[in-house]
Amino acid sequence: MYDKLTPGDIKKMEEEIEYRRLVVRPQVLADVKEARAHGDLSENFEYYAAKKAKNQNDSRIRYLERMIRTATIISDESAEDEIGLNNTVTVEFVDDGTMETYRIVTTVRGNSLEGLITNESPLGKALLGKKVGEIAHVQVNEAVSYDVRIVSFDKTVDEGNDKIRSY
Repeated sequence: MYDKLTPGDIKKMEEEIEYRRLVVRPQVLADVKEARAHGDLSENFEYYAAKKAKNQNDSRIRYLERMIRTATIISDESAEDEIGLNNTVTVEFVDDGTMETYRIVTTVRGNSLEGLITNESPLGKALLGKKVGEIAHVQVNEAVSYDVRIVSFDKTVDEGNDKIRSY
């Protein structure tokens, strides 16, 4: 499910790996060394907490490396007048006229609470390839569906808050 990544996703993962190796790892190793110097390890909570932080950092590095190694690279390119990955889209729900703005991202960056919907979600799938003014039919499941009208979209990519989710 999380194997389709854009070149931008791969770049962000590589940056996080480098940060964790060059900044976080030396700090957590220093914390382990300092906690070990405090004496009896059997009752030393600081030592166990430092070891846990070290192991979590190492685990995150391995996770990101495995995702990069097994990823299928997909393009985030689309026609100038069509909605594609990393586009910010404003839609109007046909049923009630409410408007919402979303950004279509890959599954590793999706966060619906922040308006980041994935290209694998029903709404994301329905919007990809559409143009301004078109109506997209969103099929949630066999019993539930709705229509949205594409009001506008922006191809400008602002990756300021995009983070690769942890699992």
